[in-house]
Amino acid sequence: MPPNRTWIIDDDPGIRYVLEEYLKSQDMEVNVFSNGSSLLEAFHDTQTETPDLVIADIRLEGESGLDLMQTIRSSEPKLPVIIMTAYSDLETAVGAFQGGAFEFLAKPFDLSEVARLIKKATTKSHSLPEDEETTGMIGQSAAFQELIRMLGRLSHTDIPVLITGETGVGKELVARALHEHSPRAKGPFVAINMAAIPDDLLESELFGHEKGAFTGANERRIGRFEQAGEGTLFLDEIGDMPLRLQTRLLRVLAEGEYYRLGGRDLIKANARIITATNQSLESLVQEGKFRADLYHRLKVISLVVPPLRERREDIPQLIDHFLETASDEFNIPRKSADQKLVDHLSQLEWAGNVRELKNVCQSMAVLSPADIIQIDDLSSEYQSSELLPQNENRKQDWTQVLRGEIESDGQPKDAFEHYKRQFELALAQAMLNQCGGNQSKAAKKLGISRNTFARFLSQDGK
Repeated sequence: MPPNRTWIIDDDPGIRYVLEEYLKSQDMEVNVFSNGSSLLEAFHDTQTETPDLVIADIRLEGESGLDLMQTIRSSEPKLPVIIMTAYSDLETAVGAFQGGAFEFLAKPFDLSEVARLIKKATTKSHSLPEDEETTGMIGQSAAFQELIRMLGRLSHTDIPVLITGETGVGKELVARALHEHSPRAKGPFVAINMAAIPDDLLESELFGHEKGAFTGANERRIGRFEQAGEGTLFLDEIGDMPLRLQTRLLRVLAEGEYYRLGGRDLIKANARIITATNQSLESLVQEGKFRADLYHRLKVISLVVPPLRERREDIPQLIDHFLETASDEFNIPRKSADQKLVDHLSQLEWAGNVRELKNVCQSMAVLSPADIIQIDDLSSEYQSSELLPQNENRKQDWTQVLRGEIESDGQPKDAFEHYKRQFELALAQAMLNQCGGNQSKAAKKLGISRNTFARFLSQDGK
């Protein structure tokens, strides 16, 4: 079997070098390019063999990797393309997948993961999804980028999805993004919160009722299933649905039809179902509070929305966004946050997650007298150090922590190399976060070469 032919285009020479050397070590044929014109020239050269795969950076100097991908795929629609980026949002991820990208690879990446994707890409067939509208979702953290990648991957389907996560993380926002980037985007998005409606009214809310179906039913009512039509029905806090209704919901999902309360005419259930919960449905199943068969039917795909404390590097961008939207919403002058305030808010625990941060930003935007919001503009409860992480003393001397670790039992035989790898990896990751994912800038600030920085990141730290 001939070796895989992979073409790489990136305007960062460090990235080109690292990928080229690694892929050659994996017995692959590699061509690297610094710009689109040189790649396209080689692509149309009849003397050059067509690649099996193209790996393209999304932001090239003076051009777009997505536009380049479209040009390539216009003549080779089955050629897989992996898009790389250090900066990604939902619009970009969806654009990549709907433009025909095989995968969306966020920098920094593990080289073994690149090799795995190349192998996967060259053994699969590909399709071109349709263009859709975009939805704003904000974040550059690794945890959030994984969620964005999954949303992009699901953009061409209407498969059932279960969204899990703590209160306030933005599960409905994720559900809306799934809808707006799905084949059902032109249909309605209908949401209902299971926990907010009394049990005796919930069945009528979901399925509707005929006039006279029960006391007080003075006219026919259309239920949420019927309102959703060919669109999406979002069932929030599904874990709070009564067992009796779980049985009926399961029957509707299995048979694709239902009756209104008191009705005799069968109604087709055409909507896509997306559910969400902040509870463990598996635990509820074990406790007999949730049907196992319904759980498995709803959980075809499961998306976990990370809590804000696991994506702290996104907080500065979220603060800026919420202050801007507050200006538009409340018709007040645009305000910005002082860096010390941003640093302080980035350290808080945020038990209420993104929703709590949004409320705090709105309050600051309205009540702060100056254009630059300071820490003393915060309410006293958010100025308190009691809201800082209890298990984390950010001012603690790291050398003391290291001494304590070394003095503990069970040290590895190669202790020096073990701690050296951990230090180099942590240093590189911290500087990368500070530099917004720009590896060249991070390496320069550390005073090391781009290749050395890439080596630091490729270590597992174990």
